[in-house]
Amino acid sequence: MAEYPELEAALSQLSESVKAVCALPECRTVAKKMYGNLVRRVKLLNPLFEELQDGAGGDELIHDVVPGLDSLGIALDSAFELLKSVHEGSKIFQALQIEKIAGKFEDVTVQIEAALNQIPYNKLDIPEEVREQIELLHAQFKRAIGQMESPDLELVKDLAAAQMEDDPDPSVFKRLSEKLHLRTMADLQRELLAIHEMVISCGGVPEGVSEEYIETMSFLLRKIKDCVATDNPDLDAAEIDKSSIKHRSPIIPDDFRCPISLELMQDPVIVSTGQTYERSCIQKWLDAGHKTCPKTQQTLLHTALTPNYVLKSLIALWCESNGVELPKKQGNCRNRRPGASGSDCDRAAINALLQKLANGNSDQQRAAAGELRLLAKRNADNRVCIAEAGAIPLLVELLSSPDLRTQEHAVTALLNLSINEANKGTIVNAGAIPDIVDVLKNGSPEARENAAATLFSLSVVDENKVAIGAAGAIPPLIDLLCNGTPRGKKDAATAIFNLSIYQGNKVRAVRAGIVPPLMALLKDPGGGMVDEALAILAILAGHQEGKAAIGLAEPVPVLVDLIRTGSPRNRENAAAILWCLCTGNADYLRVARELGAEEALKELSENGTDRAKRKAGGVLELLQRVDEEELVVS
Repeated sequence: MAEYPELEAALSQLSESVKAVCALPECRTVAKKMYGNLVRRVKLLNPLFEELQDGAGGDELIHDVVPGLDSLGIALDSAFELLKSVHEGSKIFQALQIEKIAGKFEDVTVQIEAALNQIPYNKLDIPEEVREQIELLHAQFKRAIGQMESPDLELVKDLAAAQMEDDPDPSVFKRLSEKLHLRTMADLQRELLAIHEMVISCGGVPEGVSEEYIETMSFLLRKIKDCVATDNPDLDAAEIDKSSIKHRSPIIPDDFRCPISLELMQDPVIVSTGQTYERSCIQKWLDAGHKTCPKTQQTLLHTALTPNYVLKSLIALWCESNGVELPKKQGNCRNRRPGASGSDCDRAAINALLQKLANGNSDQQRAAAGELRLLAKRNADNRVCIAEAGAIPLLVELLSSPDLRTQEHAVTALLNLSINEANKGTIVNAGAIPDIVDVLKNGSPEARENAAATLFSLSVVDENKVAIGAAGAIPPLIDLLCNGTPRGKKDAATAIFNLSIYQGNKVRAVRAGIVPPLMALLKDPGGGMVDEALAILAILAGHQEGKAAIGLAEPVPVLVDLIRTGSPRNRENAAAILWCLCTGNADYLRVARELGAEEALKELSENGTDRAKRKAGGVLELLQRVDEEELVVS
């Protein structure tokens, strides 16, 4: 090896990288399977490095190997950093961002596979069994590309329920505690530190993540902690008793103190220079006629105060961890915990936000819409207060804002307000539907998702189904169904399903070309959209145009397979679609019989849901009738 110093250095670095990966502990987050697969594959690279260290070719071949090994070293360093970040990172954050985490594992897999492609290991003088192992491993990396892990649907639903419902069932947080491996106070303390580290290292929030994430994570952590404490009343008192913590008089971090009052901030806001102050302190400074930033002495470009949601949530987490209670502002709904009861909204504060919506500059409007968005999310009383104060028409106006972030805040605020049944009518009467559809077409990715969810919420009222369909919502919903994020696809699917209960919207959906993408979703179980696609197709199949469009997609093999192997609900919907197709069409019946549908239908007619039994029995009767007719003809 002495005559090949470049090779020796590359192999030494690779061995160290593999050792570092192998030394990582077992992962206990939602990314556990992806983590384990990557660690296992990296470990299997060791035999190649050992053989190369013993000498495996001449000068020319060695020089061909080194560039590939260097690329592999860079890829393994990326793998180690990803694995380490997953192991040490926030479990709640990973659950909320599982698609992006999966994308990072995909990127690293692509990087390693490309590096292996550069190494001519098939030409190296290494034992046959080692070559075969490396070739098999290379094939595993290649196959893994494009095969993202399917999300845990129960976890996705529980996270959504925890965030959107006023008073989620405690069992939701119990399941989250188990699935996220946050089962003890020690687990929760580590999670708190992981969130702190993430925010500090990013200087706020990770790229591509909204500011609300930290607040959402804080809320979930508190609720899971309550759940753990409730389920473990006999925990060591020293572990959960805050009184012992209070006597330590914890030192308040400097970043949590207002630069003016030097007190712990309750409602931190950002001024145009980027500095953060307690809202009441900086407001007094501005009301006194000052035009500069107290800390930097720079002239303020404007006097808009933007809530610092990230810092506010970090302060709340720090207080929770250290047993510190913030002085409560009387009657201020912004300081109430999500799901709290009572109706003590601060109407003056809400009116002040509405003044900014109506008369403020673009920065003030964006900040006010963002704060109303959060207030409307937190509890039912806030939704009533905000609507009664007259916010809805002002938010509808902001749907047309050229600022995409303002637009996103406005449509999400309307989504949260629409949870209140009385507010649905107010939103529609304010002329919101065409503007929401426009956001669905042209907004930011998150705004489009929330626009779809808003349309679903409004479409619960039957007469709104007609108005939403007439406003042109179906085509952009189909586009979101095809091209959106996993969450966006589900939002689009639920909206389309609800709208398609109205006959006119069935026709619109079919003519807009919804059937081919639905069939594609049926054929991709890993995409997690089979349930939604089947439910929509079952509605469309009841209309003549829908039936014809489904028939053109050659659906019978897929339907028969689902009747044979699907979940109870999917078997029911698949049988219902098959019954619609086969009624009056002997060709589909013959195809179904050739595919062995009769046995699966008989089993379903005995053990399925009531509707499944009826539909399966109906198809069996049609099959029997065709048999009798063919017998007469013969």
